[in-house]
Amino acid sequence: MSYEAYRDPSLAFETKQLHYGYNPAEHYRSKAVPIYQTTAFELGSFERCERLFSFREEGHSYVRYSNPTNEVLEKRIAALEGGAAAVSMSSGMSAVSNTFFNLAQQGDEIAAVKTLYGGTTTLLSKVLPPYGIKANWIENADDPDSYRAAITDKTKAVYVESLGNPGMNVIDLETVAAIAHEHGIPLIVDNTFATPYLLCPFEFGADIVLHSSTKYLSGHGTIISGLVVEKGGFDWWNGKFPQFEEFYKDYAGKIEEKSLRNTAFTRRLRIRYLTEFGSSLSPIGAFLVLQGLETLSLRMQRHADNAMKLAEFLKNHPKILDVAYPSLPGSPYYGLAKKYFPRGSGAILSVRVKGGLEAAKRVLQKVRIFDYLVNVGDAKSLIVHPATSTHYGLPEDVRKEAGVYDDTLRISVGIENIDDLIRDMAQALED
Repeated sequence: MSYEAYRDPSLAFETKQLHYGYNPAEHYRSKAVPIYQTTAFELGSFERCERLFSFREEGHSYVRYSNPTNEVLEKRIAALEGGAAAVSMSSGMSAVSNTFFNLAQQGDEIAAVKTLYGGTTTLLSKVLPPYGIKANWIENADDPDSYRAAITDKTKAVYVESLGNPGMNVIDLETVAAIAHEHGIPLIVDNTFATPYLLCPFEFGADIVLHSSTKYLSGHGTIISGLVVEKGGFDWWNGKFPQFEEFYKDYAGKIEEKSLRNTAFTRRLRIRYLTEFGSSLSPIGAFLVLQGLETLSLRMQRHADNAMKLAEFLKNHPKILDVAYPSLPGSPYYGLAKKYFPRGSGAILSVRVKGGLEAAKRVLQKVRIFDYLVNVGDAKSLIVHPATSTHYGLPEDVRKEAGVYDDTLRISVGIENIDDLIRDMAQALED
Protein backbone atom coordinates (compact mmCIF):
# COMPACT_ATOMS: atom_id res chain seq x y z
CA MET A 1 0.00 0.00 0.00
CA SER A 2 1.34 3.46 -0.90
CA TYR A 3 -1.04 5.90 0.80
CA GLU A 4 0.74 9.26 0.87
CA ALA A 5 -2.05 11.84 0.76
CA TYR A 6 -1.21 12.79 4.35
CA ARG A 7 2.07 14.44 3.30
CA ASP A 8 1.49 15.72 -0.23
CA PRO A 9 1.16 19.54 -0.15
CA SER A 10 0.51 19.64 -3.91
CA LEU A 11 -2.98 18.17 -3.47
CA ALA A 12 -6.02 20.42 -3.88
CA PHE A 13 -7.65 22.11 -0.91
CA GLU A 14 -10.64 19.75 -0.92
CA THR A 15 -8.31 16.75 -0.70
CA LYS A 16 -5.98 18.16 1.96
CA GLN A 17 -8.90 19.04 4.24
CA LEU A 18 -9.63 15.30 4.45
CA HIS A 19 -6.16 13.77 4.51
CA TYR A 20 -3.27 16.08 5.34
CA GLY A 21 -1.23 15.49 8.49
CA TYR A 22 -2.55 12.06 9.41
CA ASN A 23 -0.94 8.74 8.49
CA PRO A 24 -3.10 5.78 9.62
CA ALA A 25 -0.03 3.53 9.60
CA GLU A 26 1.31 5.49 12.58
CA HIS A 27 -1.91 4.97 14.58
CA TYR A 28 -2.75 1.26 14.35
CA ARG A 29 -4.23 1.96 10.88
CA SER A 30 -7.32 3.68 12.26
CA LYS A 31 -8.78 5.66 9.35
CA ALA A 32 -10.37 8.21 11.70
CA VAL A 33 -7.98 10.35 13.74
CA PRO A 34 -7.86 8.81 17.24
CA ILE A 35 -8.59 10.88 20.34
CA TYR A 36 -5.57 10.55 22.62
CA GLN A 37 -7.44 11.11 25.87
CA THR A 38 -4.49 11.01 28.25
CA THR A 39 -2.60 13.51 30.37
CA ALA A 40 0.87 12.17 29.62
CA PHE A 41 2.93 9.73 27.56
CA GLU A 42 5.55 7.23 28.61
CA LEU A 43 9.02 8.69 28.36
CA GLY A 44 10.57 5.33 27.58
CA SER A 45 14.04 5.87 28.96
CA PHE A 46 16.15 8.39 30.84
CA GLU A 47 17.97 9.29 27.63
CA ARG A 48 14.76 9.83 25.64
CA CYS A 49 13.31 11.97 28.43
CA GLU A 50 16.38 14.18 28.24
CA ARG A 51 16.09 14.44 24.45
CA LEU A 52 12.39 15.34 24.60
CA PHE A 53 12.75 18.06 27.23
CA SER A 54 15.77 19.58 25.54
CA PHE A 55 13.80 19.51 22.24
CA ARG A 56 16.50 17.47 20.51
CA GLU A 57 13.77 14.94 19.70
CA GLU A 58 10.23 15.66 18.49
CA GLY A 59 7.60 13.80 20.48
CA HIS A 60 4.94 13.96 23.17
CA SER A 61 5.45 13.98 26.90
CA TYR A 62 2.70 16.02 28.60
CA VAL A 63 -0.58 17.04 26.96
CA ARG A 64 -0.41 20.67 28.05
CA TYR A 65 2.43 20.95 25.52
CA SER A 66 1.31 18.64 22.71
CA ASN A 67 -0.93 15.74 21.79
CA PRO A 68 -1.05 13.52 18.68
CA THR A 69 -4.69 14.45 17.98
CA ASN A 70 -3.89 18.15 18.19
CA GLU A 71 -0.78 17.65 16.08
CA VAL A 72 -2.90 16.38 13.17
CA LEU A 73 -5.13 19.46 13.44
CA GLU A 74 -2.10 21.76 13.52
CA LYS A 75 -0.52 20.14 10.48
CA ARG A 76 -3.81 20.23 8.58
CA ILE A 77 -4.62 23.90 9.19
CA ALA A 78 -1.03 24.86 8.37
CA ALA A 79 -1.33 23.01 5.06
CA LEU A 80 -4.70 24.58 4.24
CA GLU A 81 -3.43 28.09 5.01
CA GLY A 82 -0.13 27.48 3.23
CA GLY A 83 1.89 27.99 6.41
CA ALA A 84 4.89 26.30 7.98
CA ALA A 85 3.51 25.45 11.44
CA ALA A 86 0.54 25.96 13.75
CA VAL A 87 -0.43 25.82 17.42
CA SER A 88 -3.89 24.85 18.65
CA MET A 89 -5.36 26.65 21.68
CA SER A 90 -8.39 26.51 23.94
CA SER A 91 -10.25 29.46 22.34
CA GLY A 92 -10.00 32.13 19.68
CA MET A 93 -9.26 34.75 22.33
CA SER A 94 -6.45 32.63 23.76
CA ALA A 95 -4.96 32.50 20.26
CA VAL A 96 -5.17 36.30 20.02
CA SER A 97 -3.90 37.10 23.52
CA ASN A 98 -1.02 34.61 23.47
CA THR A 99 0.04 35.89 20.05
CA PHE A 100 0.26 39.43 21.42
CA PHE A 101 2.25 38.26 24.45
CA ASN A 102 4.61 36.36 22.19
CA LEU A 103 5.30 39.49 20.14
CA ALA A 104 5.21 42.34 22.62
CA GLN A 105 6.90 43.07 25.92
CA GLN A 106 6.52 45.89 28.42
CA GLY A 107 6.74 49.21 26.57
CA ASP A 108 5.84 47.72 23.19
CA GLU A 109 2.88 48.54 20.95
CA ILE A 110 0.43 46.81 18.60
CA ALA A 111 -1.03 48.79 15.68
CA ALA A 112 -4.63 47.66 15.22
CA VAL A 113 -7.63 48.67 13.15
CA LYS A 114 -10.79 49.76 14.94
CA THR A 115 -13.04 47.43 12.96
CA LEU A 116 -12.53 44.45 15.28
CA TYR A 117 -14.50 41.97 17.34
CA GLY A 118 -15.44 43.62 20.63
CA GLY A 119 -13.49 41.13 22.74
CA THR A 120 -10.27 41.93 20.87
CA THR A 121 -10.91 45.66 21.23
CA THR A 122 -11.35 45.22 24.99
CA LEU A 123 -8.19 43.10 25.18
CA LEU A 124 -6.16 45.81 23.45
CA SER A 125 -7.71 48.79 25.21
CA LYS A 126 -8.31 47.48 28.75
CA VAL A 127 -6.46 44.23 29.46
CA LEU A 128 -3.01 44.62 27.89
CA PRO A 129 -2.16 48.23 28.95
CA PRO A 130 -1.64 47.29 32.65
CA TYR A 131 0.96 44.80 31.38
CA GLY A 132 2.72 47.63 29.56
CA ILE A 133 1.50 46.77 26.06
CA LYS A 134 -0.25 49.62 24.26
CA ALA A 135 -2.57 49.66 21.27
CA ASN A 136 -2.00 52.28 18.60
CA TRP A 137 -5.34 52.55 16.80
CA ILE A 138 -5.35 52.91 13.03
CA GLU A 139 -7.81 55.73 12.42
CA ASN A 140 -8.95 54.68 8.95
CA ALA A 141 -8.60 51.00 8.02
CA ASP A 142 -9.04 51.94 4.33
CA ASP A 143 -6.21 54.48 4.24
CA PRO A 144 -2.58 53.28 3.90
CA ASP A 145 -1.29 56.49 5.49
CA SER A 146 -3.26 55.71 8.65
CA TYR A 147 -1.25 52.52 9.06
CA ARG A 148 2.01 54.39 8.64
CA ALA A 149 0.90 56.99 11.19
CA ALA A 150 0.11 54.30 13.78
CA ILE A 151 3.52 52.58 13.53
CA THR A 152 6.32 53.76 15.82
CA ASP A 153 9.73 52.33 16.68
CA LYS A 154 7.98 50.44 19.52
CA THR A 155 5.36 48.79 17.29
CA LYS A 156 5.72 44.99 17.06
CA ALA A 157 2.88 44.08 14.67
CA VAL A 158 -0.05 45.28 12.61
CA TYR A 159 -3.30 43.50 13.47
CA VAL A 160 -6.40 43.25 11.24
CA GLU A 161 -9.33 40.97 10.51
CA SER A 162 -9.73 39.70 6.95
CA LEU A 163 -13.46 40.47 7.26
CA GLY A 164 -14.33 42.94 10.00
CA ASN A 165 -16.63 41.82 12.82
CA PRO A 166 -19.40 42.79 12.36
CA GLY A 167 -18.93 45.62 9.84
CA MET A 168 -17.64 43.29 7.09
CA ASN A 169 -15.01 45.73 5.86
CA VAL A 170 -12.22 44.32 3.70
CA ILE A 171 -8.58 45.24 4.34
CA ASP A 172 -6.23 45.65 1.38
CA LEU A 173 -3.89 43.00 2.79
CA GLU A 174 -1.23 43.30 0.10
CA THR A 175 -0.80 47.02 0.72
CA VAL A 176 -0.86 46.71 4.51
CA ALA A 177 1.62 43.82 4.50
CA ALA A 178 4.06 45.91 2.46
CA ILE A 179 3.75 48.77 4.97
CA ALA A 180 4.33 46.44 7.92
CA HIS A 181 7.37 44.91 6.25
CA GLU A 182 8.81 48.36 5.50
CA HIS A 183 9.00 48.74 9.28
CA GLY A 184 10.33 45.23 9.94
CA ILE A 185 7.19 44.00 11.69
CA PRO A 186 4.71 41.21 10.87
CA LEU A 187 1.13 41.50 9.65
CA ILE A 188 -1.28 39.43 11.75
CA VAL A 189 -4.63 38.53 10.16
CA ASP A 190 -7.59 37.07 12.01
CA ASN A 191 -9.05 34.89 9.25
CA THR A 192 -11.99 33.50 11.25
CA PHE A 193 -14.83 34.77 9.03
CA ALA A 194 -13.13 33.86 5.75
CA THR A 195 -11.38 30.54 6.50
CA PRO A 196 -8.59 29.41 4.15
CA TYR A 197 -11.21 28.21 1.67
CA LEU A 198 -12.23 31.77 0.83
CA LEU A 199 -8.91 33.52 1.53
CA CYS A 200 -5.31 32.55 2.26
CA PRO A 201 -3.74 35.72 3.75
CA PHE A 202 -0.21 34.37 3.37
CA GLU A 203 -0.61 34.66 -0.39
CA PHE A 204 -0.92 38.44 0.08
CA GLY A 205 1.95 38.99 2.49
CA ALA A 206 0.56 38.16 5.94
CA ASP A 207 2.96 36.55 8.42
CA ILE A 208 0.66 35.13 11.11
CA VAL A 209 -2.94 33.96 10.74
CA LEU A 210 -5.33 33.45 13.64
CA HIS A 211 -8.62 31.57 13.86
CA SER A 212 -11.40 31.24 16.32
CA SER A 213 -11.90 27.68 15.14
CA THR A 214 -15.01 27.69 17.30
CA LYS A 215 -16.62 29.13 14.17
CA TYR A 216 -16.50 27.90 10.57
CA LEU A 217 -13.54 25.54 10.87
CA SER A 218 -15.50 23.33 13.27
CA GLY A 219 -18.82 24.52 11.88
CA HIS A 220 -21.28 22.89 14.25
CA GLY A 221 -21.30 24.97 17.42
CA THR A 222 -19.91 22.20 19.60
CA ILE A 223 -16.42 23.30 20.69
CA ILE A 224 -14.53 26.46 21.75
CA SER A 225 -11.07 26.45 20.13
CA GLY A 226 -8.39 28.61 18.54
CA LEU A 227 -5.51 28.26 16.09
CA VAL A 228 -2.35 30.25 15.34
CA VAL A 229 -0.60 29.63 12.01
CA GLU A 230 2.85 30.88 11.06
CA LYS A 231 3.81 31.47 7.44
CA GLY A 232 7.46 30.81 8.21
CA GLY A 233 10.63 32.67 7.36
CA PHE A 234 9.97 36.06 8.99
CA ASP A 235 13.19 37.73 10.16
CA TRP A 236 12.73 37.78 13.94
CA TRP A 237 16.43 38.69 14.25
CA ASN A 238 16.15 42.14 12.65
CA GLY A 239 16.81 43.95 15.95
CA LYS A 240 13.16 44.56 16.86
CA PHE A 241 12.50 41.34 18.77
CA PRO A 242 15.14 40.72 21.47
CA GLN A 243 12.99 37.96 22.99
CA PHE A 244 13.42 35.91 19.81
CA GLU A 245 17.18 36.45 19.85
CA GLU A 246 17.22 35.10 23.41
CA PHE A 247 14.99 32.19 22.40
CA TYR A 248 17.32 31.32 19.54
CA LYS A 249 20.32 31.28 21.87
CA ASP A 250 18.46 28.94 24.25
CA TYR A 251 17.61 26.38 21.55
CA ALA A 252 20.29 26.70 18.86
CA GLY A 253 22.08 23.39 18.59
CA LYS A 254 19.10 21.55 20.09
CA ILE A 255 16.27 22.21 17.65
CA GLU A 256 17.33 21.67 14.03
CA GLU A 257 18.64 24.99 12.70
CA LYS A 258 16.46 25.38 9.60
CA SER A 259 13.30 24.45 11.49
CA LEU A 260 14.15 26.74 14.40
CA ARG A 261 14.62 29.74 12.14
CA ASN A 262 11.62 28.99 9.93
CA THR A 263 9.12 28.39 12.76
CA ALA A 264 10.54 30.41 15.64
CA PHE A 265 7.24 32.16 16.28
CA THR A 266 5.13 29.04 16.80
CA ARG A 267 7.91 27.24 18.66
CA ARG A 268 8.27 30.09 21.13
CA LEU A 269 4.49 30.42 21.38
CA ARG A 270 4.21 26.76 22.34
CA ILE A 271 7.19 26.59 24.71
CA ARG A 272 6.79 29.95 26.45
CA TYR A 273 3.04 30.59 26.40
CA LEU A 274 0.94 27.53 25.58
CA THR A 275 2.88 25.47 28.12
CA GLU A 276 3.18 28.10 30.85
CA PHE A 277 -0.19 29.85 30.50
CA GLY A 278 -1.94 26.52 29.93
CA SER A 279 -4.40 27.49 27.17
CA SER A 280 -4.38 23.96 25.81
CA LEU A 281 -7.08 22.59 23.52
CA SER A 282 -8.39 19.23 24.67
CA PRO A 283 -7.85 16.27 22.31
CA ILE A 284 -11.62 15.85 22.06
CA GLY A 285 -11.82 19.49 21.00
CA ALA A 286 -9.14 18.96 18.36
CA PHE A 287 -11.03 15.92 17.09
CA LEU A 288 -14.26 17.93 16.74
CA VAL A 289 -12.49 20.67 14.77
CA LEU A 290 -10.98 18.01 12.50
CA GLN A 291 -14.46 16.62 11.87
CA GLY A 292 -15.58 20.07 10.76
CA LEU A 293 -12.53 20.64 8.55
CA GLU A 294 -13.39 17.59 6.48
CA THR A 295 -16.42 19.39 5.01
CA LEU A 296 -15.11 22.97 5.12
CA SER A 297 -15.10 23.65 1.38
CA LEU A 298 -18.62 22.30 0.92
CA ARG A 299 -20.03 24.30 3.82
CA MET A 300 -18.23 27.56 3.08
CA GLN A 301 -19.36 27.68 -0.53
CA ARG A 302 -22.97 27.06 0.54
CA HIS A 303 -22.60 29.67 3.32
CA ALA A 304 -21.27 32.25 0.87
CA ASP A 305 -23.87 31.49 -1.81
CA ASN A 306 -26.71 31.76 0.72
CA ALA A 307 -25.31 34.96 2.18
CA MET A 308 -25.12 36.62 -1.22
CA LYS A 309 -28.76 35.77 -2.01
CA LEU A 310 -29.99 36.96 1.38
CA ALA A 311 -27.92 40.14 1.08
CA GLU A 312 -29.51 40.89 -2.30
CA PHE A 313 -32.98 40.34 -0.85
CA LEU A 314 -32.36 42.57 2.18
CA LYS A 315 -30.65 45.30 0.16
CA ASN A 316 -33.90 45.84 -1.76
CA HIS A 317 -36.21 45.54 1.26
CA PRO A 318 -38.01 48.77 2.24
CA LYS A 319 -37.48 48.12 5.98
CA ILE A 320 -33.71 47.83 5.67
CA LEU A 321 -31.52 50.92 5.95
CA ASP A 322 -28.25 49.27 4.90
CA VAL A 323 -26.63 45.88 4.29
CA ALA A 324 -22.88 45.49 4.72
CA TYR A 325 -21.68 42.61 2.55
CA PRO A 326 -18.54 43.19 0.44
CA SER A 327 -19.63 41.14 -2.60
CA LEU A 328 -22.72 43.30 -3.13
CA PRO A 329 -22.35 45.69 -6.07
CA GLY A 330 -22.33 49.15 -4.56
CA SER A 331 -20.40 48.09 -1.47
CA PRO A 332 -17.36 50.32 -0.86
CA TYR A 333 -15.38 47.08 -0.65
CA TYR A 334 -16.71 45.52 -3.85
CA GLY A 335 -13.42 45.96 -5.72
CA LEU A 336 -11.37 44.48 -2.88
CA ALA A 337 -13.88 41.65 -2.53
CA LYS A 338 -13.40 40.69 -6.18
CA LYS A 339 -9.63 40.56 -5.59
CA TYR A 340 -9.55 38.79 -2.23
CA PHE A 341 -12.84 36.89 -2.17
CA PRO A 342 -13.68 35.61 -5.65
CA ARG A 343 -15.68 32.69 -4.15
CA GLY A 344 -17.74 34.98 -1.93
CA SER A 345 -17.22 37.22 1.09
CA GLY A 346 -18.16 34.75 3.76
CA ALA A 347 -21.50 34.34 5.48
CA ILE A 348 -21.87 37.31 7.83
CA LEU A 349 -24.21 40.20 7.05
CA SER A 350 -24.27 43.41 9.05
CA VAL A 351 -27.76 44.84 8.63
CA ARG A 352 -29.22 48.15 9.83
CA VAL A 353 -33.00 48.11 10.32
CA LYS A 354 -35.14 51.19 9.74
CA GLY A 355 -36.80 52.23 12.97
CA GLY A 356 -33.82 52.02 15.29
CA LEU A 357 -33.42 49.80 18.32
CA GLU A 358 -37.11 48.92 18.67
CA ALA A 359 -37.30 47.73 15.07
CA ALA A 360 -34.17 45.62 15.55
CA LYS A 361 -35.69 44.09 18.70
CA ARG A 362 -38.87 43.19 16.81
CA VAL A 363 -36.86 41.27 14.21
CA LEU A 364 -35.11 39.32 16.96
CA GLN A 365 -38.47 38.47 18.52
CA LYS A 366 -40.10 37.38 15.25
CA VAL A 367 -37.48 35.24 13.47
CA ARG A 368 -38.38 31.53 13.45
CA ILE A 369 -35.35 29.91 11.78
CA PHE A 370 -32.57 32.34 12.66
CA ASP A 371 -31.66 31.60 16.26
CA TYR A 372 -30.86 34.49 18.63
CA LEU A 373 -27.41 33.77 20.07
CA VAL A 374 -23.94 35.25 20.16
CA ASN A 375 -22.03 32.66 18.12
CA VAL A 376 -21.34 32.76 14.37
CA GLY A 377 -20.05 30.17 11.93
CA ASP A 378 -22.53 27.45 12.78
CA ALA A 379 -24.07 25.40 9.99
CA LYS A 380 -27.36 26.78 11.33
CA SER A 381 -28.39 30.40 10.81
CA LEU A 382 -27.94 32.77 13.74
CA ILE A 383 -28.72 36.41 14.56
CA VAL A 384 -27.65 38.80 17.30
CA HIS A 385 -27.70 42.47 18.33
CA PRO A 386 -23.99 43.38 18.64
CA ALA A 387 -24.47 46.58 20.67
CA THR A 388 -25.92 44.56 23.55
CA SER A 389 -23.73 41.47 23.18
CA THR A 390 -20.40 41.20 21.33
CA HIS A 391 -19.66 44.93 21.68
CA TYR A 392 -21.53 45.50 24.96
CA GLY A 393 -19.92 48.02 27.29
CA LEU A 394 -17.78 49.70 24.66
CA PRO A 395 -18.22 53.49 24.31
CA GLU A 396 -20.68 54.53 21.62
CA ASP A 397 -18.00 56.15 19.47
CA VAL A 398 -15.88 52.97 19.59
CA ARG A 399 -18.90 50.85 18.62
CA LYS A 400 -19.71 53.12 15.67
CA GLU A 401 -16.13 52.93 14.40
CA ALA A 402 -16.59 49.13 14.33
CA GLY A 403 -19.88 49.52 12.42
CA VAL A 404 -22.11 48.77 15.43
CA TYR A 405 -25.19 50.95 15.87
CA ASP A 406 -28.35 50.52 17.95
CA ASP A 407 -30.18 49.40 14.80
CA THR A 408 -27.47 46.91 13.72
CA LEU A 409 -28.12 43.18 13.53
CA ARG A 410 -25.37 40.67 12.75
CA ILE A 411 -26.65 37.73 10.73
CA SER A 412 -24.68 34.50 10.41
CA VAL A 413 -26.15 32.82 7.35
CA GLY A 414 -26.27 29.03 7.59
CA ILE A 415 -26.55 26.27 5.03
CA GLU A 416 -30.33 25.79 5.19
CA ASN A 417 -32.52 26.16 2.11
CA ILE A 418 -32.14 29.79 1.05
CA ASP A 419 -35.82 30.19 0.20
CA ASP A 420 -36.71 29.28 3.79
CA LEU A 421 -34.24 31.82 5.12
CA ILE A 422 -35.56 34.60 2.88
CA ARG A 423 -39.16 33.84 3.86
CA ASP A 424 -38.24 33.89 7.53
CA MET A 425 -36.51 37.24 7.27
CA ALA A 426 -39.37 38.65 5.18
CA GLN A 427 -42.00 37.75 7.80
CA ALA A 428 -39.78 39.08 10.61
CA LEU A 429 -39.62 42.46 8.88
CA GLU A 430 -43.39 42.73 8.46
CA ASP A 431 -45.26 45.19 10.69
